[in-house]
Amino acid sequence: MVNRKELDPERSASAAFGALLRSLRDERGWTQDELAARMGCSGAHISAVETGRRWASADRALGTGDRLQRQSRAVTHKALLEGFPEYLTHEERAAEIRLYEVGVIPGLLQTPAYAATLEADAVRREAITQEQADERVALVERRQASLVRSPTPLLFAVLDEGCVLRPMGGPEIMAAQFDRLLEFAEQPNTVLQIAPFQMGERRPFSLPVTVLTLHDRSLMSYAESTQHGHLERNNALVLPLLTAYHQLQAEALSQAASVAMIKKLRKGIL
Repeated sequence: MVNRKELDPERSASAAFGALLRSLRDERGWTQDELAARMGCSGAHISAVETGRRWASADRALGTGDRLQRQSRAVTHKALLEGFPEYLTHEERAAEIRLYEVGVIPGLLQTPAYAATLEADAVRREAITQEQADERVALVERRQASLVRSPTPLLFAVLDEGCVLRPMGGPEIMAAQFDRLLEFAEQPNTVLQIAPFQMGERRPFSLPVTVLTLHDRSLMSYAESTQHGHLERNNALVLPLLTAYHQLQAEALSQAASVAMIKKLRKGIL
């Protein structure tokens, strides 16, 4: 096959995942474009997955049960908190994603350079290995790629003011990250808001939280402690979090005011 790139599944967990996807596709005699048509994405995206640069959920298109899903968990489990790999399987199918973050830009909105800077410090502190850092950075791109699906999910992001005030790397990294936030805010399926420090006690959350609405309108929430992530599926327990999230949005800056703040910060660092 012309321009068929050789894969090395031993290079990384992401490469192993890509090699498995190619093997399953080859077994069916499908081209990348044919698999892409079944998944609602592009052939270029499938190529990026097979070479370990992106991620995609293809079990339904390939009829492989949850084989690729389990493989993706193996890719991420060693580098992530317990509970988070399971959460990811729901995030990739959610109709609506509502997230609140404190201190750092959330993964779904990070640039690769920002993510790499964040993980490099964890390596310096010997909290994780370089291989784990590489997998975390690769996961940022795979999660963002999973949002490019049909129907397009709605994504609401409220960032504590500290997320945009905390410098990460040099001015160029932060400028690019601010550009990413501004691009995110322009999308038709997104809302971006900043929760300013002056909210004080009116801020309903003190820790990051994510609330998912699935296509059947059931709810899930995900929150983390230092060592563990907790996925809550009980609607009765998640509903108060959703109510609190709406209250958070009402008190936070509007998207227009949030965008103005980010533009001002970007102008001030270059």
